[in-house]
Amino acid sequence: MALADPRLIGPRPHLGVGWAFPVRPEGGRLGYARYEEDVEQAIEIILRTNPGERVMLPGFGAGLRRFLFAPNSAVTHGRVEEAVRSALIDQEPRITVERVTALAAEDEPNLMRIEIDYVVRRSNAFFNLVYPFYLTEAD
Repeated sequence: MALADPRLIGPRPHLGVGWAFPVRPEGGRLGYARYEEDVEQAIEIILRTNPGERVMLPGFGAGLRRFLFAPNSAVTHGRVEEAVRSALIDQEPRITVERVTALAAEDEPNLMRIEIDYVVRRSNAFFNLVYPFYLTEAD
């Protein structure tokens, strides 16, 4: 049985190494995301995916597209927060979700900022991700 290439695994194999997102060649090879960067990219993939898009994992994704054209209101923010929180808890076992907050951007009425505070379980490191979600076309 062949062992994994130690250059790819490194000192924190429990966090993982995978193709960088989006997938694109770097110097003729695929780029890789490692450790905490891999976790952050996995969160973005969950946020960008609708359930049903992945054939082998039909329940995968937060389903944010269902909020397109919804009002940028407190009701929509609450629904988005719950969708994101549930998807991350169910689909990203390497983190503990501390807080999810959706807020209207002051300067752009069609932009909702989704703030996610999470802890990577194995390293106990705290991170914050702000995901911009446009409810309508960007100006």
